[in-house]
Amino acid sequence: MKRTVLYDAHVALGAKMVEFAGYQMPIQYRSLTDEHHAVRKHAGVFDVSHMGEIAVMGKEATELVDYVFTNNVRSLTANQVVYGMFCYEDGGVVDDLLVYKINNNHYLLVVNAANIDKDFAWLTEHNTFDCDVVNQSDATSEIALQGPLAESILQKTTDYDLSTLTFFTFDDIELYGDMFLVSRTGYTGEDGFEIYGEHDAIRRLFNTLLEDHEALTPCGLGARDTLRFEVALPLYGQELSADISPLEAGYGFAVDLNKDHFIGRKTLLKQKEEKVKRRIVGVEAKGKGILRHGYPMKVDDQVVGFVTSGYKSPSTGLTVALALIDKPYDKKGTEIDCIVRNRSIKTVVRNKKFYDKNYHK
Repeated sequence: MKRTVLYDAHVALGAKMVEFAGYQMPIQYRSLTDEHHAVRKHAGVFDVSHMGEIAVMGKEATELVDYVFTNNVRSLTANQVVYGMFCYEDGGVVDDLLVYKINNNHYLLVVNAANIDKDFAWLTEHNTFDCDVVNQSDATSEIALQGPLAESILQKTTDYDLSTLTFFTFDDIELYGDMFLVSRTGYTGEDGFEIYGEHDAIRRLFNTLLEDHEALTPCGLGARDTLRFEVALPLYGQELSADISPLEAGYGFAVDLNKDHFIGRKTLLKQKEEKVKRRIVGVEAKGKGILRHGYPMKVDDQVVGFVTSGYKSPSTGLTVALALIDKPYDKKGTEIDCIVRNRSIKTVVRNKKFYDKNYHK
């Protein structure tokens, strides 16, 4: 297994290390719940160096990214970020990702760790344009600083006025004397920053932030998952996959069907016109038991869907899940049985956002 540049720091902090996407990563330090609440109330810092970074550079960089990506990059100005997907022709998802526009001839694509090789191959396969595709993942480390105190903590490291860095924008910023690409983005539903840099610089930044700020909590991938889950942010392989389209998952905002062409557009346009036959909804359990990924959902002994993600929400105390449900059983208030180890738990369809996002205004 690979190790990130922060592996020794995680071990020194007492992290429980697990395999994730081929890396040894911290799942938690002391308590997943404590880490979750720290991000909601104060601030947490995550090692996300396992994520992939792929650069597209050249005269026709925009043309390639526009062709493989569901959202609109032509309307972006420099230093803007946009979320979207790579899709197969049948509308299934290759991966979901962030696109950073550095300029018209240079884009940075941040992809999921488990899909780095697949995404790089996908881009290379479809690159019939005058541009280069470069996998920069092994040369780049990344941390995420998230929570209501994120700005005040990071502001103490720089002369750059972070209040001017608006949501889904980025800039090259000096922090503690080292240069980083810093974006106002995240995967928790809270305000915060994702920070990319060279390995040694990220190591220095991570350690110094924790040394200088008592209000900052190191957080593992466990809390990252519960945080994203509560605000209905998707996890590839669960809410999005080769078998679940962006429209079925409810992320139509990341699909610009007004674009002339991108891979998967024809199928997705047909899905929109004919309306999807199933969709991701929220469900709340009315009995004891956690609703976990893959558990079948039934109405009158007929399987009508399955759980994609489920937890007892640390922020609300409710036992809830995201589930892909066939129509017409997706309507709010519909009662559906979740089959948990051969027993049935009553659930009710509800809003899929279990907690309100608190992004930078």
